[in-house]
Amino acid sequence: MTVGGQRRGDVLIVDDDRAVRRMIVRILERAGYTCNEAADASEARASVQQQEFVLVTCDVNMPGGSGLAVVSELRERHPDVAVLMVSGMDDPQTASEATALGAYGYVIKPFEANEMLIAAENALRRRELELENRAHREHLELLVAERTADLRETFERLSRAEEALRASQEEAIHRLAQAVEYRDPATGAHLNRMSRTCELLAERSGLGTERAQLIRIASPMHDIGKIAVSDGILRKPGTLSPEEWEEMRTHPLIGAQLLAGSDSELLQLGAVIALTHHERWNGSGYPGGLVGTAIPVEGRIVAIADVFDALTSERPYKVAFEIDHAVSIMRDERGNHFDPDYLDLFLSIVGDVVRETVAAG
Repeated sequence: MTVGGQRRGDVLIVDDDRAVRRMIVRILERAGYTCNEAADASEARASVQQQEFVLVTCDVNMPGGSGLAVVSELRERHPDVAVLMVSGMDDPQTASEATALGAYGYVIKPFEANEMLIAAENALRRRELELENRAHREHLELLVAERTADLRETFERLSRAEEALRASQEEAIHRLAQAVEYRDPATGAHLNRMSRTCELLAERSGLGTERAQLIRIASPMHDIGKIAVSDGILRKPGTLSPEEWEEMRTHPLIGAQLLAGSDSELLQLGAVIALTHHERWNGSGYPGGLVGTAIPVEGRIVAIADVFDALTSERPYKVAFEIDHAVSIMRDERGNHFDPDYLDLFLSIVGDVVRETVAAG
């Protein structure tokens, strides 16, 4: 039967009393519903397996199974179906249990036609709202998943771009630093070894992986100011004169000036390192004569790495020292040239430093 030419939906009437079933059928069919009947729980289960229903009315007590069990099973296996309990018992506890199991209403026999019709309409309206809410939630979840995927893809794309930019910056910095090293008797291998030592020392000191990587990339610029120092001084095999030494001592300030004023974090860090890697813990360093923790930690780290590699490398004015000899010299400068804590840390990992820098060099 239809109302206004529109079919209202299929309803299953479950009751062991045929007269009650027929009465409910008449009420609902007049309102435009199409009704099917089941005399017990077994028939009800068979019907819902074969056909989809928008509403099931179910007696509480029936032969072959409790109506409450039918409600529970329907709500679990067919969550889109609205269930309306019909009972001859005006029992608040049973009604509460039925509602807890998922029933959309509880109608007490005998009932008026309008009472049954209103209960059915309310149950279906609630079902419709639940379906709309579920669809809305699923739509929102889909949108969130899509947006999350888009954000993840964007983040990964930005990360790749950042990595590519960082790699290009690192290459440019390394090439620039090597341009200075070609004028100095030291080689590019010195830069690789020294920068890797800086990274290890920074990591082990707790500065974090990201900061340690920045220090590794920026540290080869420590001597960039030597670009302004004459070849005669850079390549001189003997001791520098006071005038020559004064010119050599200008390279930290020149390097800082060359790198200053950039928005790049790497170049900013490079400027700090260039300016401070010849400062000494006791204040006897240059160009600022900074003392102790007034020296930026990056400058203190590079000072240790640079001196260790210089001691263990061959230069025109010296032979390469053995590791033990270099360590002994540096230990004597604890608290004078070097930050005591960072030197102690360096000495505790010098074996790792040697292994890592052999690979880096």
